[in-house]
Amino acid sequence: MTPVDVFAGRAVALFGLGGSGLATARALAAGGAAVACWDDGDKGRDAARAAGLTVEDLAAADWARFDALILSPGVPLTHPVPHWTVEKAKAAGVEIIGDVELYCRQRAKAAPDAPFVAITGTNGKSTTTALIAHLLREAGRDVQLGGNIGTAILSLEPPAAGRVHVVECSSFQIDLAPSLAPSVGVLINVTPDHLDRHGTMENYAAIKERLIAGSDTAVVGTDDDYCKAVAERRAAAGGTLVRVSVEHDEATGLVREGTGLVWRCDGTRKPAADLAGIGTLRGVHNAQNAAMAIAAVSALGLDAETIRSGLATFPGLAHRMESVGRVGRALAVNDSKATNADATEKALASFPSGLHWIVGGVAKEGGIAPLAPYFDRIERAYLIGKSSDAFAATLDGRVPYERSETLERALESAIAAAQAAGADEPVVLLSPACASYDQFPNFEVRGARFRDLVTARPDFSPIRKD
Repeated sequence: MTPVDVFAGRAVALFGLGGSGLATARALAAGGAAVACWDDGDKGRDAARAAGLTVEDLAAADWARFDALILSPGVPLTHPVPHWTVEKAKAAGVEIIGDVELYCRQRAKAAPDAPFVAITGTNGKSTTTALIAHLLREAGRDVQLGGNIGTAILSLEPPAAGRVHVVECSSFQIDLAPSLAPSVGVLINVTPDHLDRHGTMENYAAIKERLIAGSDTAVVGTDDDYCKAVAERRAAAGGTLVRVSVEHDEATGLVREGTGLVWRCDGTRKPAADLAGIGTLRGVHNAQNAAMAIAAVSALGLDAETIRSGLATFPGLAHRMESVGRVGRALAVNDSKATNADATEKALASFPSGLHWIVGGVAKEGGIAPLAPYFDRIERAYLIGKSSDAFAATLDGRVPYERSETLERALESAIAAAQAAGADEPVVLLSPACASYDQFPNFEVRGARFRDLVTARPDFSPIRKD
């Protein structure tokens, strides 16, 4: 835990008692603040009481006594309408902040030079964050990994000289962190998302930009128009900037050349890494993630050889293009996290041919029609779940398919067909392009079931990492 003493002896209101909210309340209490906790649900309030925290109905509280409202990032700050606690805080002139802001203030007070890497973007945040932490750990650094990726930031060990905090930040968290100023700020990309919470793309992009605006070193992807404009503004402001592109050339920065990543500067080029053969970093989207990570850890002093060694041992993230192992000749890949067509597109684009594709569940708007440019890579599709009728209609006459209905039957059929196929390395790919809740509680359970079925087979073999 990181005890937060920047509010020692003062009263604060805290709303939202999920995992990060409870961690924040404990950190504030450990630092000597008087914390009045509340949640709209009984479960959160009961958990706070069980943790020995003070639970108080903030609707009936005297807000004049509070110095701050600590808001859970999942609670609306501005859109579609401000939460009622936000209205009360504003009426009383009480500042509204979140757990990332508390970390930033504690770091500024206790260890202002402690290395702090903050990562955001619409897509790729978690993989990039995990890869940065992995590279630093492989280099022998003391690393604390958390934020939006899973462990609440205030559940991590406190900032200290020589200890690197690697923190994934959502737009909701950034919006509640006005003093965010990391050592290295990483902005991967900006595409439409969360407009119900931010109103417009312009506002959403501006919130993302805040993460790099106060950073010592800004690492910015330049493959979308919003981030390209962010990079131009950073350059004009005079701060340290590293541009990263995997889609087009940059005269100065880190770019992709085939499977390689290359540093360019004033007409010179210097190889950074080659991703060929690294199964956990397949595809252009993962090349972008790897390039962002390389740029970030380079800013913290890691040398090229250490980085290359760390890339080769990156285990990847569960359910995100996870190479589970081989079943006979076939490679089994768990991409259960792909709950929409955009995510599945990245998986299909990562393999040129030989795909046995397990797809289906609760379809999102548009279904799998946008994936048509990749249909020629698919040997056969195996339809599961509620979307089977709709997906069969889309695939009919274009991709051979069977209605498997369940994941178990789909996997058996896919493995049998893959073993008989002529491809050098057939791939059995679970990338559903759908939500899971017709057959599974969430994508994690769906992916874990796929993994368990694969690894239980007598012909299963793990992938060697030499």
